[in-house]
Amino acid sequence: MRRSGKSLLAATWLAAFLIIPCLSMAADQDVQQKLDSMAKEIEALKKQVASATPEKASGKSISDWLTIGGDYRFRVDSLRGKVPDYWQFGFDPTTGNPVFFPVSEFKVKNDVLYTNRFGLDLKAKATRNVSVTARLLMYKSFGFQDSVDSVGPFFADRTGVFDGTQGHVIPGDGKLIVDQAYATWSNLLDHPVWFSVGRRPSTGGIPTHLRQNEPKPGLGGVPGLLVDYAFDGMTLGWAPDIEALPGAYAKICYGRGFENGLTSTSGNGQRDTDMIGVTVVPYDTDPLYVNVQWNRGMNIFDSPIMKNTAFGDTSPGFNLGDIDWYGLALLSTLKDVGPGKLNVFGSVGMNVTHPNGNTVVINGFNTGAGLLFTGQNESKTGWGAYIGARYDITSTRTKLGLEYNHGSKDWIPFVPAADDIWTSKLGTRGDVYEVYLIQEFKLAPVSSYTSKTFFKIGYQYYDFAYTGSNNWVGAPVKITELNNPTAAQMLVPLKNAQDLYATLEVKF
Repeated sequence: MRRSGKSLLAATWLAAFLIIPCLSMAADQDVQQKLDSMAKEIEALKKQVASATPEKASGKSISDWLTIGGDYRFRVDSLRGKVPDYWQFGFDPTTGNPVFFPVSEFKVKNDVLYTNRFGLDLKAKATRNVSVTARLLMYKSFGFQDSVDSVGPFFADRTGVFDGTQGHVIPGDGKLIVDQAYATWSNLLDHPVWFSVGRRPSTGGIPTHLRQNEPKPGLGGVPGLLVDYAFDGMTLGWAPDIEALPGAYAKICYGRGFENGLTSTSGNGQRDTDMIGVTVVPYDTDPLYVNVQWNRGMNIFDSPIMKNTAFGDTSPGFNLGDIDWYGLALLSTLKDVGPGKLNVFGSVGMNVTHPNGNTVVINGFNTGAGLLFTGQNESKTGWGAYIGARYDITSTRTKLGLEYNHGSKDWIPFVPAADDIWTSKLGTRGDVYEVYLIQEFKLAPVSSYTSKTFFKIGYQYYDFAYTGSNNWVGAPVKITELNNPTAAQMLVPLKNAQDLYATLEVKF
């Protein structure tokens, strides 16, 4: 019996040793099956997430093909101006007949004008060598949804909103408008040639970018002394690689300033207003940038479409003729000048008018005012000059700027979208002095490497020698000779004007 018990015990242990490995093998197989199943489920989830994520398109993230940026600006202006003795042209409200009456010298002011401006920039790479660029813009006054708070009957470029000045001048109702939208096709036929079409980047040109604390405009830029207007048009450019002429390029530009629409076959005296231009930049480096420009404006209108003007809503009625513009701009950045670098520039321009004899008619009254003439149909030649410098202190990120520009009696560039409250300073017939300080904050950029925050304080002084700054309708009159009924003015003339301003700006 004792042997029998021992045999039974031994058989039991033997069975246990045989069963345990089998159970272990079964458990391992079950665990492995579960792990394989989980791996398949995880892989399936990965594929679902990848297909549901909009940031993936053909293996590219959004940042590979879309760039988003923009800017915000808060600005405060304190404005002062002096109106000389002059005679005013108007219409009797009861009879509609023209009247002339004397006005004694007086002063105008706006102690505090607050404005907001917001811009949103988008650039998308669509296909190989093709991209689309857009800029949306909003500009409004604090506490007002219209432009009458900052508009005065002083200058033609500030009496209303033009198609190409929306969002740039005269604060509006706070709506986002399309300031730029254009497509660019580069490397055409595998050559250094590009074609671009749409609403052009034809504002804020060289060298006005310095006082705006913006980088130098690229190939799409314009000379700021001649052009500052948001044109719809197209460009064909060529940038050859010439060792002796680093950065050289040339382009032909076309823009439409006014679309006349459908008319009768007999015509209505009004045609589309178009502009063509040729730019040659033989040298584009930091030490030296050279820009040679020719523009021609064809079928210049007598009165652009404007809203909230001193004479009510107006629209073009007749073409007054053509204008040729010629310009030369030089820009240089001198590094390691003391504790910083020095930016210096000089720009000159000339305009030649070709009037067709048409004159402005208001309420059936022929004013005799044509393209830079009144009463006598003749071509006029004007000129303007613009010089300045900005010194950048590297360690403190402080930038000090000083600018001066002069315009002759018959000077008339096409710059109504320039960022000045009174009137575009570069279209002034007389002298303008400006000094400013820009202080950037030492804050680490987050949204992009070009992001920055800064404030700016500046002062402008306008000394007008002739009437009609930024206006091609009628002959200019010397400011000191306005107290005469034969020199009656439709707009209120200014003898001088001042603007003390400050901004807080964020670029992102």
